[in-house]
Amino acid sequence: MVTVHWKFKSIPKSFYHIFKNFFQKWATGFRSLTYNHFMDQSYAADVCMEPMFWFVDNFTNAIGPIFVVAVVGLTLSVVCIAYWIGLPYWWNRNPCICVFLVIIGHWLLLNISFHYYMAVVTHPGYPPQGELITEAVSICKKCIAPKPPRTHHCSVCNRCILKMDHHCPWLNNCVGYRNHRYFFLYMVYMVLGVFFVICAGFDVAYTAILLSPDDLNEPELEGHSVKFNKSGALIPVTDAVDLDSSLLDDDYIQAYEPITPWKRRAIIYMALINCGAFIALGALSSWHSKLIGRGETSIEANINKAETTRLSEIGRIYVNPYNFGSRKNWRIFLGLIQGRTFLTGVLLPSAHEPIGDGLTWHTVHDDNLDEWP
Repeated sequence: MVTVHWKFKSIPKSFYHIFKNFFQKWATGFRSLTYNHFMDQSYAADVCMEPMFWFVDNFTNAIGPIFVVAVVGLTLSVVCIAYWIGLPYWWNRNPCICVFLVIIGHWLLLNISFHYYMAVVTHPGYPPQGELITEAVSICKKCIAPKPPRTHHCSVCNRCILKMDHHCPWLNNCVGYRNHRYFFLYMVYMVLGVFFVICAGFDVAYTAILLSPDDLNEPELEGHSVKFNKSGALIPVTDAVDLDSSLLDDDYIQAYEPITPWKRRAIIYMALINCGAFIALGALSSWHSKLIGRGETSIEANINKAETTRLSEIGRIYVNPYNFGSRKNWRIFLGLIQGRTFLTGVLLPSAHEPIGDGLTWHTVHDDNLDEWP
């Protein structure tokens, strides 16, 4: 007969060994992910957060076309309202000023349309696949390929981008080496364009919003079209306009059509869209102007700031190798070389390629910098 002996005193020790073995295996597995420079702890953390990154990246990539359609639609709506309300207003008020405004407006519209289209369809520049890269600063952990200087990996595009600045969902494209100039000039011309519309439409908006009565649901009175004077009184208008000058100002009589509820809503819509775009894009353009003047991208600005702090702690000064001075930085960025002037390269649409190949870059440490560009 077999006798069973229960050893309750050994149960805690057994559990202790089980948990100890479990944590040792977990620790060994974690260390195996961080055994060298290319598999450090930050990379392991990225692996753990990969599902969240995947969702954000794919969400941004999915809504990119919607953002492009939204930009085109908003721009088109502003242009249509300007033709519908602004053009007749200025033509009746002063044909000479109207012609001048039409020329300036279409020059701005041409530049806005051209630079936005080029920023969307022009790829930002990619490192060559399967070719020898003469200068590489590191290995991309995602692409497992050499990275040229100023190149960074875009998780939305899922590839490395030459001189990457950022991924712009409003373009559904990365901003990099080949389309950075288009992106910046689009913002500048858009700011100028909305400022132009605000200035040209200020008098129309002032009259429609502040001087007209709130109730505009009666556009006709006994079969006759009507206008409103500045006091809000209804004034019938016949085919042969015969109005008492004491009731309406001369400029008001000559320049303005009856304000309907739809026109008033359109003017309020224009005011909100243009003021919002002017503030947002104006701030963004100003920030990018500072970056261009310092010879850096938005990604490099963060890197240079961290390097400046790190070196200052050990008593050294960090020097941005791509900062050749504000004037030269702007010439390089805008491509004003080989006889290309500010008129042909900036004021008029130009599809010229940027300087260099995006794989190698001149630095302040190079010789014969006075001969370049």
